[in-house]
Amino acid sequence: MSDAPLVLVDGSSYLYRAYHALPPLTTSTGQPTGAVKGVLNMLRSLRKDYPASVIVVVFDAKGPTFRDHMFEEYKAQRPPMPDDLRSQIEPLHQCVQALGFPLLCVEGVEADDVIGTLALQGGNNGQQVVISTGDKDMAQLVTERVTLVNTMYRTATDIAAVHEKYGIGPELIIDFLALMGDKADNIPGVPGVGEKTATGLLQGLGDMDAIYANLDKVAELPIRGAKSLGAKLEEHRDVAYLSRQLATIKTDVELEGCAATLAMQQPDYAQLRELYQQMEFRSWLNEVEQEAEEAGEPVVAAEEQAEASYSTLLEWSELDAWLERLQQAKIFAFDTETTSIDAQQAQLVGMSFSIKPGEAAYLPLAHSYMGVPQQLPFQEALERMRPLLENPDIIKVCQNGKYDINVLYHHGISLQGVLHDSMLASYVLNSTVTRHNMDDLAQHYLNRTTIPFESIAGKGAKQLTFDQLDLAMAAPYAAEDADITLQLHSALQERLDEIPSLASVYRDIEMPLMPVLARIERTGALVDANLLGRQSQELGDKLTAIEREVFEIAGQPFNLASPKQLGEILYDKLGLPVLAKTAKGQPSTAEAVLQQLADDGHELPVLLMEYRSLSKLKSTYTDRLPEQVNPRTGRIHTSYHQAVTATGRLSSSDPNLQNIPVRTAEGRRIRQAFIAPPEHVLVSADYSQIELRIMAHLAQDSGLLEAFRNDRDVHKATAAEVFGVPLDEVSSDQRRNAKAINFGLIYGMSAHGLAKQIGTDRVEAQAYIDRYFVRYPGVLDYMERTRKQAAELGYVETLFGRRLYLPEIKAKNPMIRRAAERTAINAPMQGSAADIIKRAMIEIDAWLQGSGLRAQVVMQVHDELVLEVHRDDVEKLKEGLIPRMSAAAELDVPLLVEAGVGNNWDEAH
Repeated sequence: MSDAPLVLVDGSSYLYRAYHALPPLTTSTGQPTGAVKGVLNMLRSLRKDYPASVIVVVFDAKGPTFRDHMFEEYKAQRPPMPDDLRSQIEPLHQCVQALGFPLLCVEGVEADDVIGTLALQGGNNGQQVVISTGDKDMAQLVTERVTLVNTMYRTATDIAAVHEKYGIGPELIIDFLALMGDKADNIPGVPGVGEKTATGLLQGLGDMDAIYANLDKVAELPIRGAKSLGAKLEEHRDVAYLSRQLATIKTDVELEGCAATLAMQQPDYAQLRELYQQMEFRSWLNEVEQEAEEAGEPVVAAEEQAEASYSTLLEWSELDAWLERLQQAKIFAFDTETTSIDAQQAQLVGMSFSIKPGEAAYLPLAHSYMGVPQQLPFQEALERMRPLLENPDIIKVCQNGKYDINVLYHHGISLQGVLHDSMLASYVLNSTVTRHNMDDLAQHYLNRTTIPFESIAGKGAKQLTFDQLDLAMAAPYAAEDADITLQLHSALQERLDEIPSLASVYRDIEMPLMPVLARIERTGALVDANLLGRQSQELGDKLTAIEREVFEIAGQPFNLASPKQLGEILYDKLGLPVLAKTAKGQPSTAEAVLQQLADDGHELPVLLMEYRSLSKLKSTYTDRLPEQVNPRTGRIHTSYHQAVTATGRLSSSDPNLQNIPVRTAEGRRIRQAFIAPPEHVLVSADYSQIELRIMAHLAQDSGLLEAFRNDRDVHKATAAEVFGVPLDEVSSDQRRNAKAINFGLIYGMSAHGLAKQIGTDRVEAQAYIDRYFVRYPGVLDYMERTRKQAAELGYVETLFGRRLYLPEIKAKNPMIRRAAERTAINAPMQGSAADIIKRAMIEIDAWLQGSGLRAQVVMQVHDELVLEVHRDDVEKLKEGLIPRMSAAAELDVPLLVEAGVGNNWDEAH
């Protein structure tokens, strides 16, 4: 017999816990899958913890059990199983069995009884047994050989733990439950007997039989109400013994097999692949296929691989034949292979094309490994491709085409005719249903697993660049990229065409913006590396000073970056209040907790927050920015991402320009390092209060509309309304509080959040909010209308038809549902603002290209455009720029654009 324990899993317990504890998860077709994924995660964790064990998964069977016949009210108070949970049971059972776990459902009894029977059998056979459950009733099964584990909380319960938790041994747990009853299962128990009373009875007199044999001694026990307790127990004797029957887990269920005959099975990889595809568990699909490959049971059907016809173009005749086909094609997919993911520094290695699904070609240009078949001369082959690539009338489809545009630009090719991008099509179709890289899109929309780059290039420090790869591996990988891109385009375009508003967002906003962003990335921004170096030194000095001050308050030096050491100082040594704990039960030192402690006036957290803020600025910007200067251009070239945020806003990375603080002196000093070249200045053009203006338009509130139309200070106007004072008597504090209300309500801020922000109590903050809605009833109507529409449709829309899907809008968990409602209210404003500046960028780029002005856009940050302009052209630029930005949308209030000029970004903003 194996020394590994027998593991018994209470599948029904974990099914409900996963359903209620985890956020709802659905497939793109609306099939709920969150509970399935939660239980499978638990099983995967168990298999790692007990690799040599037989792990048996037990679920409740359909229909009544013997307890229902014994007591009609047993579990009668429980609501019926939610439909979205019921629909997950069958696929969960299928997954469990396909993974190779023995699965049991026995009619007429509960999962607990099956587990109890197997636990007794295993223990009697001399085997250790582990029961994986979150059910306290199972404590009655604990013995020297039987232990409970709670996988969710990583806790174990043995005999000593039962004693510690309940004050009695496992042999008395049934009587404990019988005396106090169990609301969850509707076991009645003895009225008036709670947990402490039940424990006192059992500790004082023994088991239930002993208690009823000595009712005259109950009054002597040190239990509250002991004098009348004996009579109460006698009155409800029958109920107590019925409760004991109901609480007793059967250990003699008739089973087809027994604990000794149960065994793990080899996973059914083909079935798992099919199930994971249906439920869109994409992260697990690669694992399944890798495990199947290692086990000698590949699950990718041979016909899937065989149907692809990929060519490698090594002769002029082969290239010419493909060129002729490409020139005659209505549309073809195109992709580049390079040496780097940084488009500004990547060297072109090859390019691939696909005209129809399953057929593609790879043109190698710069592979440098030994033994390569003769590839065509780089520059000559590139020149042969130029007319095709630069022809705007031959339509190309790419996956992240902005990258390809920039790579080819640096090799002297102006890629034209890129009218489709599968990444952007997926993003517009549903920004949140999946990540938008090609591998995930292929899995999601085509049920196709693509060749992983690591499988041909290796991992980590030893990973090869594409030019170093054996052509036998590189060519199929590259050709597949083009093939899959074309197939994705077909699948996605068909879906987009069914929703005209989304097709318009894709066609009129995202695709035209792509080459605009490519140009901004290539242009880059000029920074003063010397100034950043000085700032970095000054920040380092400040950090050292703060560290000394922290050590002085703490009374000892310690590692400020160590949560453990920091927790010991804050909570053990200084005795600060514990506001939150980690998942492991330790006092939290998370930023939100430190901020709360700082807000409450505790000196050390105040210093720690300042230290963290300055340290982040130093490591992320003043130290890092000089390292990110491109040696060829002497500029910083951020990457703008169109397919990352849920609402449509652009994000940026390397560096992230969106996160440079503007409200702190240190953040503004970093902006001072973004400079204009000689004879030039920076112009910063920013939409003023754009989301509030969109709110006024959407809500059609007469008060807000009037304030914006008359160019009134909207925060001052709100303060006058909310605080009931004349407009000219509004104080600066009242205006500041009104500003917090205006912006807070857009983001769904609660009265508690507002109170915290403006320094008042929750009651007063709620009164402000109530008065706001009385004065601006259109805003309240908009919020209620939006919540209702979001719940009905499952999504909200921007002014231009962009959708944000909200799968959690119907969540059972009220906190999750309310968060989705807050998102529903804010997303149309934030998304519309994003669409507006994107439309403005497209218009401004087209104007600048033909204007003759010595000006170019160098950055886009939130609602702001930053341009580099020759000093002599500033006024002409502003004359054309501001009206174009203002005209990017037709709202019922004016779009106000403010433009500043300066030698650096801080001066201009």
